[in-house]
Amino acid sequence: MADNVITVIGNITRDPEVRYTAGGQANAKFGMAVSRRWQNRQTNEWEERTSFFNVVCWRELAENVAESLAKGSRVVVTGRLEQRSYETEQGEKKSVFEIAADDVGPSLRFATAKVEKIDRRSGGDFGGGGSSGDTGGGGGDSRPQPSGGQPSGSQPSGSGGGYDEFGEEPF
Repeated sequence: MADNVITVIGNITRDPEVRYTAGGQANAKFGMAVSRRWQNRQTNEWEERTSFFNVVCWRELAENVAESLAKGSRVVVTGRLEQRSYETEQGEKKSVFEIAADDVGPSLRFATAKVEKIDRRSGGDFGGGGSSGDTGGGGGDSRPQPSGGQPSGSQPSGSGGGYDEFGEEPF
């Protein structure tokens, strides 16, 4: 049960920066500004308060975010609010709150997006654990995929029928 879930909508304040761990896992970080606007009932003036968050993404999500989004993009981020402590080079102890993202997507309220599915070798491992040697790219489903949304005329075995005629796959 996820007790610590946060969803925020805002603008990216700096381009996502990707780094890789010694084990080869991608990690992307970006800043996000979330504004709240309301009308002060006493003065009838509009007021605004902006909060800034650091967002951390891992594995395929990190790579996709870095490739797809940039500073200024309006995004919807869902994840967990986490506190991390560290020590500076001067020996100062610091603490920071950041969002460990489970999912990031463009906000389509004021923009459009073109979605491109990426086939993964791990075959549906959405937890991010992956199998040993999984680099997270390419490979994937070896069945022929219909092009241009046209029916392919053949059904993959075990599909339950009917999906392939629409160029779709069952979940």
